Amino acid sequence: MKRRLIAAAIVAIGVLLGAVREFLFLNLNYQIDHLQRGTPYSYAHSQFQRWAAGADLGGLTLLKWLLAAAYVAVMLLLAVLLARVLTGHHGHRRTLIAGTLIAAALALLLHLSARALPPLEAVAVKLLHALQYPVLLLILVLVLPLARRSRT
Repeated sequence: MKRRLIAAAIVAIGVLLGAVREFLFLNLNYQIDHLQRGTPYSYAHSQFQRWAAGADLGGLTLLKWLLAAAYVAVMLLLAVLLARVLTGHHGHRRTLIAGTLIAAALALLLHLSARALPPLEAVAVKLLHALQYPVLLLILVLVLPLARRSRT
């Protein structure tokens, strides 16, 4: 019972962080678009506009990539913790880290390939987004208990 509560708390933290990520990135993208196109106003939330006042395009773009990397790292950390809670061991840690790194490298490869085949950009973005949201946490909640049952 205690493991289920801890697992639920980890997933809840992941979902909450996903909601915060959505707010941050939506408004970051609005502000970046505003600066790129030189529009008279930004669609970003007024509080976010105040926070980003004076920031240039390069700074906001750098912030966006740093936040993306941080979100991938935090979601990976939560996934490792969740796997530990659900299985009672750290046996999945290397697989989760390797899988995340491979998915991130694939997203980068797809992004670079999008110059030749533009639809690949959307695939790269979706893959990178999946790494920044609690997608892996939900997969673990579904798969690990099934894997444990199939072994017994």
